[in-house]
Amino acid sequence: MNFSLTETLSATMILFAVIDIIGSIPIILDIKKKSGVVYPAKASLLALILMLLFLFVGEKLILFIGIDVNSFAVAGSFILFALAFEMILGIDIFNNDDATPKTASIVPLAFPIIAGAGSMTTILSLRAEFDSINIMIAIILNIALVYVVLKLTSKIEKALGRGGVAVLKKVFGIILLAIAVKLFSSNIKVLFS
Repeated sequence: MNFSLTETLSATMILFAVIDIIGSIPIILDIKKKSGVVYPAKASLLALILMLLFLFVGEKLILFIGIDVNSFAVAGSFILFALAFEMILGIDIFNNDDATPKTASIVPLAFPIIAGAGSMTTILSLRAEFDSINIMIAIILNIALVYVVLKLTSKIEKALGRGGVAVLKKVFGIILLAIAVKLFSSNIKVLFS
């Protein structure tokens, strides 16, 4: 395992765009309003565990099921496309179940908003390019940021205003769309070669 600051920063930025915790502030506020409470530590810890588990056993799991990594990455790119279109166009493609006070920090916050299909697919694709230690550090850095944002959601919304949050969501939607295109194009070639 080789630590690389460049790989760590790249993986951190890619995961930051995919997790899009800033763009999720409106969703988090809605969950908070519906359920009454969100537990930042609980949601962050569960998302961290899920992402680290997927980093180390995700590939073995999908191979056990009989799916190759490239097929999983292409399928994941479609999910990233959909998430990006949601963010850019302001439409709802994925249906979030109503959150209850007991489960809101787990479902839908920890999974699938923070550690969802997009994050899992991205982790697998990062494994093809970066060393595991760098991805692990990137995950930890992102979850630390997620925790801070969850603690300060209301203050961040007030500071950015509705317009600021909307602009950030669009910007990260475009970044996510570019990541989806790259993920799709680099893996589709392998499938058809």
